[in-house]
Amino acid sequence: MKNKITVSSLSCPAKRRKSKSLEKRRARMGYVFVLPFILGFAFIYLPMIIESLRISFSQIDATVQPVAYNYVGFQNYIEAFKGEDVRFLQELGTNLLDLLLDVPAIVIFSLFLAIILNQKMRGRAVFRAIFFIPVIVSTGIIEYIDIAANTMTESMGAVNSGGEAGQAASAGAEIINQIDVQKFFANMAVGEGLVNYVTGLVNDVYGIINRSGVQLLIFLAGLQSISPAIYESAYIEGSSSWETFWKITFPMISPMILVNAIYTIIDAFTTESNNVMKYITEINETSGTTNLSLAMSMSWMYFLVILVIIGAVAGIISAYVFYQRRD
Repeated sequence: MKNKITVSSLSCPAKRRKSKSLEKRRARMGYVFVLPFILGFAFIYLPMIIESLRISFSQIDATVQPVAYNYVGFQNYIEAFKGEDVRFLQELGTNLLDLLLDVPAIVIFSLFLAIILNQKMRGRAVFRAIFFIPVIVSTGIIEYIDIAANTMTESMGAVNSGGEAGQAASAGAEIINQIDVQKFFANMAVGEGLVNYVTGLVNDVYGIINRSGVQLLIFLAGLQSISPAIYESAYIEGSSSWETFWKITFPMISPMILVNAIYTIIDAFTTESNNVMKYITEINETSGTTNLSLAMSMSWMYFLVILVIIGAVAGIISAYVFYQRRD
């Protein structure tokens, strides 16, 4: 008996070829969109990166023209670690500790707000705009105004630090103090480390809100991409809101947690208020070519530390990330 050839068997290869060609067109369009960044990186940033790396391994002699680069190997890097001024290592250690405390707080806080703002309620768009306003006002001239105001406040506080006015100002800047938190956790046998962590988070609530705007939008986009049919089927099966969060929302939002964690780390390491960045800028602005080479070597070490931390965080979180299949 001869084999029968059906219409569906003939149309399958055509559908596959069509889907592959569509994927190729989308891939080509993706390259078109990233082409400006690739060109800008290749012709603008890459020469600057190579020049900074060259300076970090050299001592610059500006007494001759053109400027001479005397190769000294890792001498600048060793000087950054074993030099008389150990402020670089101190600032780096403090920055890593702050990062360890701030990143989980910002990610959890932005996820919590995104879940609330994703609910159906009146004025939802207004509330979203309100939480994103700090991201807008923290750029450009507004940021410099804020820095100037903080500098003036610190100088005034330093003048009045010996009197009652300075003590009242420093006390008023704190929302809660450690004694209040210790009273709250009195019967829970909580360690002093957790008390200090909670106190620091509450007193820095403005900073956390100010740095959560972009993460909030990313989480909102991820939450809105989840099909409502999944929640409907879960509620029909009798699942509670707590169960649907941990079994549906959290796994499907896990890729956004990875993105926001990496973004928060990069943002914390590169902000102008970062003490390490300030210290490197101070050395770079100090007169003398020796300081320029030292600042470049510190910058590259700082960059490598950032890469190691991002790689470690990405490796740990990626092991628990759930990716939904589209096929």
